[in-house]
Amino acid sequence: MRKLLLLTTLLLLSPALLASTDERLRQANFAAQATLDQVSLERKNQTVLRYLWADVYAAALYAEPSVSPAQAVDQQSSKRLELYYFRKIQRKDVIEAAWSTLKKQHDPATIERLRSDVDALHASFRDINPGDRYALNYNTNSGLSLERNSKTTFTSNNQELASAYLGIWLAPNGLSDKLRSSLLSN
Repeated sequence: MRKLLLLTTLLLLSPALLASTDERLRQANFAAQATLDQVSLERKNQTVLRYLWADVYAAALYAEPSVSPAQAVDQQSSKRLELYYFRKIQRKDVIEAAWSTLKKQHDPATIERLRSDVDALHASFRDINPGDRYALNYNTNSGLSLERNSKTTFTSNNQELASAYLGIWLAPNGLSDKLRSSLLSN
C-alpha cells in the first residue's frame, strides 16, 4: 500500500504530467495544413488524450477545407488523423486496445471479415516511444495508409477497414468519447 501511495504521489508531482493542454499541443507541433495525394487538407481540431493523470498523446484531425470535421467522418472524403505520443507504449498494448475497441463497435461478422486486414495493419506496428508520430490517412483514390514518423508502413484499398480503423478514434463507442467530441467539434 505504501508503494502504491508513493507511486501515485510521484506521478502527481511529475512536471510532465502537469503540462497544460496548450503546452502539450505546442510540443506536438501539428502542421496547420497537410497534403494527401495532391489533396489539400487543413487541421480542423487538435486535443490531448489523458488517461488517469497522464497525457498519452495529442491528436489532430485534418480534412478538406470545405468539409466539417463531422462530415469528414461521415463522407468518403480525404482525411488524416495524426497522433503524437508522450509516453512509451508497447506494441501489444496498442493492438489489444484496438481489438477491444473494434469489438465494442462492430458485430462478430464484421470483425471476422476485417480480421486479416486488421492483422496486416497491426503487423506494421512497433513499440511506441515518446516523440513518435503516427498518422492514419484516407484518400478516395489511394485508400488507407499508416505513417510512422513520416514513413508509410502500411497501405490498403479496403474502404471498410479504413472506416473501421479510423472509427477507433472518430466513431461512437471508441477509445475516448471526450477525444472524439473534441476532434469532431465545429
